[in-house]
Amino acid sequence: MNIDEAIAKITKDTTEVIEVEELKEILKKDEKVAYVGFEPSGKVHLGHALTVKRMIALRDAGFKIKIFVANLHGFLNGKGTLKELNEIADYNIKCFKALGLDENTEYILGSDRITFEYMSDVFKAAQFTTISRAQRSMAQVSRDSENHNVAEALYPIMQAMDIHDLGVDVAVGGMEQRKIHMLAREILPKMGYDAPVVIHIPLIHGTDGSDKMSSSKGNFIGVDDSEKEIKTKINKSFCPIGEVEGNPVMELAHYYIFDENEKIHIERPEKFGGNLDLTEDELYDIYSKEELHPMDLKNTVAKYLVEKLAPVRKYMEEN
Repeated sequence: MNIDEAIAKITKDTTEVIEVEELKEILKKDEKVAYVGFEPSGKVHLGHALTVKRMIALRDAGFKIKIFVANLHGFLNGKGTLKELNEIADYNIKCFKALGLDENTEYILGSDRITFEYMSDVFKAAQFTTISRAQRSMAQVSRDSENHNVAEALYPIMQAMDIHDLGVDVAVGGMEQRKIHMLAREILPKMGYDAPVVIHIPLIHGTDGSDKMSSSKGNFIGVDDSEKEIKTKINKSFCPIGEVEGNPVMELAHYYIFDENEKIHIERPEKFGGNLDLTEDELYDIYSKEELHPMDLKNTVAKYLVEKLAPVRKYMEEN
């Protein structure tokens, strides 16, 4: 795989890469590390799976993959006790492996990385960051947006130092991580360390139409959901007739059907127009003209997702 091919695969379905030219230089290295950090938190869903897809693309481009299980960060963010978070972490790691992040992937528990040297760097980095800047970095990550505490200001500084401590060349995360990543790119060079390239993944809409799929909101499709759960959740999903933008069912078709299929096969009775085989552009066109009923779209997307996630369900049952 040449560099241009690698860049195309790595950056597919991303919101931004800062910076692409830096990424090209990293791809020339014999040894390179890509990382994503996640708080152990409830069910692993299709929003997480988007990130996993990008990590697999980075692995295929020759990166060592490090998955940072941020149990201590989750504790600072009020997500539970360390014991509770560690139990969730075991399940989350199993899901990530089921999605394909097993080979050439290292899973690292945040609480295992706390050393004197690490905390010294955290304290040094804190001198380069104002409290207001740290809080702004947490705007989309914080569990409590009103009652700010010291832990909230410490969180993004620790994440910046995680990136250095793990020897990261490329940091990956959802758009809610953007301000923290940009803080890391600013702080690390001031300390004499390399700034990472950062890759940001779009946030998938929740099945209720809200801006973000979230296990805490219950508006998600779990990667290990049963066939019945997938069909029920898709059937209840927000799917306004004639609307493509902001339609979570259409969004799932984009990321999880058209990523591997040139066309989508829609089955419907002859009295309603019969079966259809559509490209993504054709699907958008026919749906925006209200020539396809939302239930036909929902039934089709549910069918594809059930099939796509079958290997994950099997892995979770066997391991």
